[in-house]
Amino acid sequence: MAALPQCERISSGAATASRIGLGPDLAIVHSLLADASAFEPVLPWLSERFRVTLVNLPGFHGSAPVKAGIENYAGWLVEACEGLGVAPGATVIANGFGGTVVLALAAKKDGWLGKLILSDVAAGFPPEGRKAFEVMATKVENEGMASVATIAANRVFHPAYLAAHPEAVEERRQVLLGVQQEAFIAACKTLLTVDLTPELAKIVNAALVVCGELDAATPPSLCQALAKALPQGRYVEISQCGHCPPLEQPQAFISVISEFLGA
Repeated sequence: MAALPQCERISSGAATASRIGLGPDLAIVHSLLADASAFEPVLPWLSERFRVTLVNLPGFHGSAPVKAGIENYAGWLVEACEGLGVAPGATVIANGFGGTVVLALAAKKDGWLGKLILSDVAAGFPPEGRKAFEVMATKVENEGMASVATIAANRVFHPAYLAAHPEAVEERRQVLLGVQQEAFIAACKTLLTVDLTPELAKIVNAALVVCGELDAATPPSLCQALAKALPQGRYVEISQCGHCPPLEQPQAFISVISEFLGA
């Protein structure tokens, strides 16, 4: 994948990333069903205020895959940030699965991260939520990455958005075709078993939990529970929005995060 527009492509032993801007460090970790391009609409605003590093999750765009297990992903993220030169104490914005990985790291290494913006993130999923990851893993094993494009689009976006943007399914397909199949399956298997709820009390970072009102992948009830369990958690909901607010409603997303960032 070429770097995002006007971004520098960088890499370490563990990860590839795109970087833009000057200022305090801010790292972005994307969702399983999207990639770093989901943050492209908010990059101009962020890069005027921060040195932004958009980290590619394992299996995305050349980042090294890891075995299933949230502890493996947390260890990978530490190695990735260190290798990419992201300073300890950096602010982090994370979406979906990327946010679950960030939570695991924050619980494991107290004080290593700075402020957290967790967009549509869960500490774990109920049985019906886990079933979706089982279905996707099985489909990918049997039919390949493109087979879950429609499922992914329907989990990332709500029906009204898809009706107005029918091209979104093909966009999900193109993103997923760039993901290593084994890495996607490992992430799904991780989400099948992860439950960080007992660890949340250890996370003392200032945390803003943002959720799209219409998110089908990580519904508001899960995000509200996360914000309530975090000692310094606060919850904000974006109306008429799905799983990726930076992509679907960038101006609303900027509006809710700007005060928290002190920007």
